[in-house]
Amino acid sequence: MADSFPPDLIDAQRRLHETRTAYEALCRTLPWSVEPLPGWPGTEHPHTGEVTGGRDDSPGYTDEQRTEEARLRGLLVELSEEVVTHPHWATYEREAVVKARMALKEPPSAVAEA
Repeated sequence: MADSFPPDLIDAQRRLHETRTAYEALCRTLPWSVEPLPGWPGTEHPHTGEVTGGRDDSPGYTDEQRTEEARLRGLLVELSEEVVTHPHWATYEREAVVKARMALKEPPSAVAEA
């Protein structure tokens, strides 16, 4: 089925995957709050003394972090729209579209092995 997808759709899905990976990697490095905010203490368990919850102060995002997060988020929306609204999906029966979209998400090597 993978060879039946048009090259521009395959490319858009690949770029979407790469962008999502980059966005998730960026988000893992960002402070917990966009704006600077004070943290709060955790709660100590009465029997074990383990402290859970709570957060350190958040310095907020830098201008560079805000710009990059917004750029990647916008690109995710743009690429998602490109994939979902591609004219190729009109070539499938309604019930087959979901299966076809899932097949598009498979890496080419996995599709070739199937």
